[in-house]
Amino acid sequence: MLSKRSFIIILLLALAGGGYYFMRDPAPENPAKEEQKAEAGPGQEEKAEKPGHDEGGKEEAGHEEAPADSAEIPKNIADSAGIKTETVGSANIAELITLTGRITLNQNTTAQVKARFPGIVREVKKGQGEAVNAGDVLAMVESNDSLQIYPVKAPISGVILVRNTNIGDVAGDSPMFTIANVSDVWAEFHVFPRDIDRIKNGQIVHVTSFEGQHTGQAPITVLSPLAESSSQTVVARVTLDNTESSWRSGMTVRGDVAVNEKQVPLAVKTSAIQRMEGKSVVFAQEGDRYVMRPIKTGLSDEEWTEVKEGLQAGNTYVSENSFMIKADIGKAGAEHED
Repeated sequence: MLSKRSFIIILLLALAGGGYYFMRDPAPENPAKEEQKAEAGPGQEEKAEKPGHDEGGKEEAGHEEAPADSAEIPKNIADSAGIKTETVGSANIAELITLTGRITLNQNTTAQVKARFPGIVREVKKGQGEAVNAGDVLAMVESNDSLQIYPVKAPISGVILVRNTNIGDVAGDSPMFTIANVSDVWAEFHVFPRDIDRIKNGQIVHVTSFEGQHTGQAPITVLSPLAESSSQTVVARVTLDNTESSWRSGMTVRGDVAVNEKQVPLAVKTSAIQRMEGKSVVFAQEGDRYVMRPIKTGLSDEEWTEVKEGLQAGNTYVSENSFMIKADIGKAGAEHED
């Protein structure tokens, strides 16, 4: 039999063990889940349990960002900015031949001014760049024969382009002045042999400066019957209005001549096409959103461009001020990169 002291010791040990059992952490309800938490590390389980976030920390619901190749512009703002739209459909497109040429003086309104009699130049009244009227005195010359001083007058109105005389010079057979009326000028284009049979008098030439700042149009009035021996080209000439002094002799220009017309099933305004990411694009309208659409083009003239791929009949696209959409998309892309 146990002594009273031994019984007390056994009871104390039993009580101590039971207290330890109840004081330690309770057993996990899901051992596998606890093991995953341990492997995830501290703080990760809280992040995983937060609702409304994906793995990248972005909200699953809420604001949806617009695609990088589109811009959203409310209708009232688009209208005030002059953004206009049209529907993709068929169009007649002119087949163009592009020529290269140069602006020259209109020789019919250019004058070389000489002295009537040989003599000594006693006075010069006008200089290079000055505008003169027909009858204005340009210089005074003392005749060698009569020793009388007589005036040299402008035969036409225009601008003095060249002055080749000074006081004390001997006036003779050489021109003293060159005067030109530059209210109109010639544009002379070189037509290569492959195109000669398709270029005719009376065809309209759309003339553009190489910088694109100046444009004009006029019919071909002269088609030279002679070919230049070095290039075998023929000169086609048009007369351009120059009352605003847009054209200057010596300028290189481009001339587009419409030689044929063809109807195509799909076309957009040429002004609608922009270049982005090395591609020709237009901006299709979808409600208040304008989406960039790369297109494959075909025939083209100043007004219309054929679309071979990228759009369908009936699509609505920006036909005017499309550069504003391009700028808006470019700005959004730059902000996204930042």
